Amino acid sequence: MNKIFLYLLFCLPLLATAQKKELTKQEYIERVKANRDSISSLVDLRRVGGYTPEYTELQNLYNTLTKKVKKSNEGKEFATYLQTLSTVMVGKQAPEFSQNDTTGTPVKLSDFKGQYVLLDFWASWCPDCRVESPDLVKTYAIFKDKNFEILGISFDKDRASWIKAIHADQLHWKHVSDLKRWQNDVGTLYGVKSIPQNVLIDPTGKIIARNLHGEELNSKLREVLK
Repeated sequence: MNKIFLYLLFCLPLLATAQKKELTKQEYIERVKANRDSISSLVDLRRVGGYTPEYTELQNLYNTLTKKVKKSNEGKEFATYLQTLSTVMVGKQAPEFSQNDTTGTPVKLSDFKGQYVLLDFWASWCPDCRVESPDLVKTYAIFKDKNFEILGISFDKDRASWIKAIHADQLHWKHVSDLKRWQNDVGTLYGVKSIPQNVLIDPTGKIIARNLHGEELNSKLREVLK
């Protein structure tokens, strides 16, 4: 039963990328506050975070839960997730990692030191990711010669599908994956449980923004790449 609940807690809310939430964010918050002694509140808490989880907001809500919930296996699992989020907040140094590119060659985050780099978490099977691709291609064309790079981190499992999508969408930047789908090691390191997501890192390796898309991303890049 615990394994089933953990799947519901950490997986099901993330798989339906195109589905609308049944409740608003505020309604989920109110449900958490009204059910502090229920393990099911952890599912609602995960939904509060949605695609763009904020560590401080989630930690504050988690703190309102009872000791019984926090000491449960599910509560401990969520606490570990929160700890991960705390390490990848804006202002923190981006955790180092290494993962293989499409040719099997290791690529490290430190390879991009001295540049602004966008970690783009995506997958060939993710509709929202593919819809976003044209905008990201345009962004790259504008800023690629201005000390800016993109590193695609795929949650794919099938290598052929991953590479086919790269070529089909003309994503002409570096790409890595360990082909572990949701268990992608870099995704786990950065607390990514829904896609598309991204992390913008400055030349010193500091995280300066998360989950900027379209014109919002372009505006931030114009600001920092003066």
